[in-house]
Amino acid sequence: MTDVLYTGPIPAERGGELAMGGGRSETSALSGTGGGRGMTTTQNSQRPNACCFCWCCCCSCSWNEEERRRRRRRKRISQDTKMETIPNCEACTKPSMEEIRLWSQSFDKLMRNPAGRNVFREFLRTEYSEENMLFWLACEDLKQEINKSTVEEKARSIYEDYISILSPKEVSLDARVREVINRKMQDPTPQTFEDAQLQIYTLMHRDSYPRFLSSNIYKSLVHGGSRTSSES
Repeated sequence: MTDVLYTGPIPAERGGELAMGGGRSETSALSGTGGGRGMTTTQNSQRPNACCFCWCCCCSCSWNEEERRRRRRRKRISQDTKMETIPNCEACTKPSMEEIRLWSQSFDKLMRNPAGRNVFREFLRTEYSEENMLFWLACEDLKQEINKSTVEEKARSIYEDYISILSPKEVSLDARVREVINRKMQDPTPQTFEDAQLQIYTLMHRDSYPRFLSSNIYKSLVHGGSRTSSES
């Protein structure tokens, strides 16, 4: 007897499955075949922790990118200009020995003193992070404005100079603060950068201030004032 190949319709139980499969996704189709294996594939594809093991690594990568950005900027700045007279420094009187010593008591006392801010800015310049002080000062200046058009103009200038990723003076801010700034820039006010200003103030306090107190710039002021007092 000669074998005859079956060319009829697909059995209903399989045909129904295939017919209904037309509108199903590839993932759903996989889950319908292979039993538990398909279900495992679907669950794995929906897991939010595809990179869960590298959360800290991602943060580290952001930090490393910030460090690389600072190094590239350092290369663009000549060592010869590192200790030049600071342009546009604040007008202030020569600090007394008592004032200089108060700067070491707290960062707030340093930042409230115009002469202290100038000296600290000089130190930041040697660390290639002067933009932090410049940004903070610009925010303080913006807070004094009441004219709306002037506020908008200064806010736009601050954004372009210190917030934009295209600026060589960009300050280091986290994504949340940047998002807040972008939202507030739709209608700028004197407080548009208050979150960013606080973050940069905290950064200078925790990161730069301890090194400033140990720097030759500050020590020379303290020792120089001590010698002057003893001689008189």
